[in-house]
Amino acid sequence: MASRKPSLEELNQKAKKIKLVALDMDGTLTDGSINIGVEGELFKRFNAKDGLGITTARRHGLRVAVITGRKGPIVQRRAEELGIAEDVMSGISAKKKALQALADKHNLSLEEIAFMGDDLNDLPALLATGLPAAPADAAEDVRQRVSYIAPHNGGEGAVRDLLELILKARGVWASIVEEYTEEGKGDRQ
Repeated sequence: MASRKPSLEELNQKAKKIKLVALDMDGTLTDGSINIGVEGELFKRFNAKDGLGITTARRHGLRVAVITGRKGPIVQRRAEELGIAEDVMSGISAKKKALQALADKHNLSLEEIAFMGDDLNDLPALLATGLPAAPADAAEDVRQRVSYIAPHNGGEGAVRDLLELILKARGVWASIVEEYTEEGKGDRQ
């Protein structure tokens, strides 16, 4: 069942309330490819724009978390690079439950959380949050049910799109851009 897409004003109102953005890994932070060798997963491809968006958002008071069904050192290493390792939940099959645990940990309501996911296993978590979002290439049944569809695919800037939406709704994006015209801020990519 498709949900009614919110107007731009309604979307901005939802985005203003967000204090934590939770992300699926494969298909959201990555392009969804799983590269496995004899010893396990070999590598994942991440997007530098997503990375800079995450570290910039964190610097401006937005928490970022990862909830993923997969386990492995690659997820943890990327999270450490971006300063979000304390909020990585891997090997998770019940993402809605994990989302509630994050909400409890940070004393937030689910309305204050955005979740971006790309496939059917993400639906329970997506439908529980204040701002359900998906990359442009998410499964059709997911795209039909979320409030925001990023213009970019997973692993190609979709996370950055969502973070910019939230930071613009908060009224801080212009000042972030202005900060960068002076010099870099040490944000990781």
